[in-house]
Amino acid sequence: MSADEAATAAGEPAANPDDRLAERVEDLARILARQAGTVERLADAERARAARDRAGADLPLVVELFALLGEVTACADTAESERERAAFAAVASRVERLLVGRGGTVVAPGVGDAFDPAVMEAADVVPTDDEEADRTVAEVLAPGLGVPARNVRPARVVVRAFRSA
Repeated sequence: MSADEAATAAGEPAANPDDRLAERVEDLARILARQAGTVERLADAERARAARDRAGADLPLVVELFALLGEVTACADTAESERERAAFAAVASRVERLLVGRGGTVVAPGVGDAFDPAVMEAADVVPTDDEEADRTVAEVLAPGLGVPARNVRPARVVVRAFRSA
């Protein structure tokens, strides 16, 4: 027995096909409205996340973590025993992870890397006879600190400069 026949048997008038179509359109409209609300909430959440990303790192905390990293690294470098050195190196590793987790980047160029004035500061220049080594890092004196779209502290390096004979 169809729904129309059941309604007629129960003494109710048979549903008009146009009425059923209107109900379905209303149901679809409600579903679309709920989905539009969900999409709006997702878009708002994405805009908020993007705004947080653009705002960058928690700069005061990142600067303090960078200073702490320098001190712990210095302690590791001057430790009197291998056990102390390993302990300070472990602490330095954790501090660096915290720094990176808060949006900071440790700028640590390698010896032989090309000098990049955007993230490095030439503390000294040493002559070289090798033309290929011109404007490359000879020694890293101190790492630098960067945050998204900004260099907070340049890495201090010694740069090689080609001197023809």
